[in-house]
Amino acid sequence: MKYHQIDKNLFIKNRKNFTAKMQPKSLAVFNSNDIYPIGADSTMPFEQARDLFYLSGVDQDKSILVLFPDAPNEKHREMLFLTETNEHIAVWEGEKLTKEKAFEVSGIKNVFWLKDFEKVFFEVMTQCDTVYFNTNEHYRANVETETREARFIKWCKEQYPAHRVAKSNPILQRLRSIKDPIELDLMQQACDITEKAFRRALKFVKPGVWEYEIEAEYWHEMIRNRSRGFAYTPIIASGQNANVLHYIENNQQCKEGELILLDTGAEYANYSSDLSRTIPVSGKYTKRQKEVYNAVNRVKNEATKMLVPGTIWADYHVEVGKLMTSELLGLGLLDKADVQNENPDWPAYKKYFMHGTSHHIGLDTHDYGLLHEPMEASMVFTVEPGIYLPDEGFGIRLEDDVVIQEKGEPFNLMRNIPIEADEIEDIMNS
Repeated sequence: MKYHQIDKNLFIKNRKNFTAKMQPKSLAVFNSNDIYPIGADSTMPFEQARDLFYLSGVDQDKSILVLFPDAPNEKHREMLFLTETNEHIAVWEGEKLTKEKAFEVSGIKNVFWLKDFEKVFFEVMTQCDTVYFNTNEHYRANVETETREARFIKWCKEQYPAHRVAKSNPILQRLRSIKDPIELDLMQQACDITEKAFRRALKFVKPGVWEYEIEAEYWHEMIRNRSRGFAYTPIIASGQNANVLHYIENNQQCKEGELILLDTGAEYANYSSDLSRTIPVSGKYTKRQKEVYNAVNRVKNEATKMLVPGTIWADYHVEVGKLMTSELLGLGLLDKADVQNENPDWPAYKKYFMHGTSHHIGLDTHDYGLLHEPMEASMVFTVEPGIYLPDEGFGIRLEDDVVIQEKGEPFNLMRNIPIEADEIEDIMNS
C-alpha cells in the first residue's frame, strides 16, 4: 500500500468494541472483497471490504477474520486466515503478508493459512451457538454482484444449518459512525491531500482547458502524496454540466465566463474525504455568480453550526431547508407565493436544491451511521448545500467535512481549503 502503516492499536480497540456487543457463545466472520474481473485476464484494482479493514487493518484479498471471544481455546478467540505466500507469488504478484507482518498490522497473534480454514472453522463451530454474518445494510446500498461475503454465508448455512444467525451490521453501523482519534488523523491526511490537489487545480484552470485535464492534475497531486486517488468518481462539471448532480463524463472544454463545479475528494489509507468547490474558469465570478455563490456559502456556514450532539438528521434538513428558502427569496428565485403554496413533501426550495445537505463520511464516502438516532461527538459529516440554475447555465455546490464536538461548533477538517469567493479569485489570478 502507498500509505504509512496504521497504528495497530486502532484495530485492537475496534475488535474489542465489537466483541463486547456480541451474544454469548457466538462467533463472527468477515471476508475480504474479491478482485473483480473486467474481461480476458484484466481485473479492477483491489479495494478491501471496509468492515474487515476496520477490524483488522488487513488490506489484502482472500483474507478472513474470525472473532470468537468465548472460545475455549485462547488461540481461537481472534483468528486471521491469509493466502500462504511463496516465492512464485512474490515474483508475480508481490509479497503477501507473512504471519509476522500480519501481526504487526493487525495485532492478531493467531494467523493461519487459508488452506486450513475449513478444518479450524469446523472445530470452532462445534463450540458456538450463534454465527454473526456480515451483510451490507447501508441505506444507499445497491449490490448486484455476489460478493465473497455472500458466497461464504450461503456455504456456511448449508454446512451448519442448526446454528442461530445474527447480524454484525447493526453493531458496525454504530461503532463505525464514531471515529477514533487515529481515524480522524487519517481523514485529516485525506483532506490535506485534497487541499494540495485543489490548490494545484486553481493554478491550472483557464479558458480552453478540458475537464479531463483538470481531473489529471488532481490525480497527479493525489498519487504523489500517497493517496490511491479519488475516494469516489470525480465530478469536474463546467457550465451546464454542474446541473447534472452525478455528472462524471468530465469530457467537455471549459469556456470563458463559465463556472466549474469540482466534487473531488482524495482517499488516504482507505479513508475518504469529500470536497466540493465551484470556481470561475476566467478567474473571476460575475456579479450574479458571486451573489449565488455567497448565498450557498452562508447556508453552509449556518448549517454547519447545527451539527451538534443530539441533532436528528431529518430535523436538521428541515432547518437547512428554511435557510435555503430565505436565500432563494433574497436571490429572486422564489417569491412568497411559491413558499405559501408549496407542497410540504417537496418544498419550494427543492426546485433549486434537490439533494441532502449532509451524510456520514469515513471509510466509505457515504459511511455507516444510523440516521434516525441523534448525532454524537466524533461523528464526521459532510455539509454540502447547492443551488442549481439550468436557466442561467451554472450550478454551485460547496462542501466541507466536519467533526462533531462535545461542545460548540464542529471542527472543520477542510478549514485550510480556500472557499471564500475573493480568496479563490486571488489565488487564480496570482
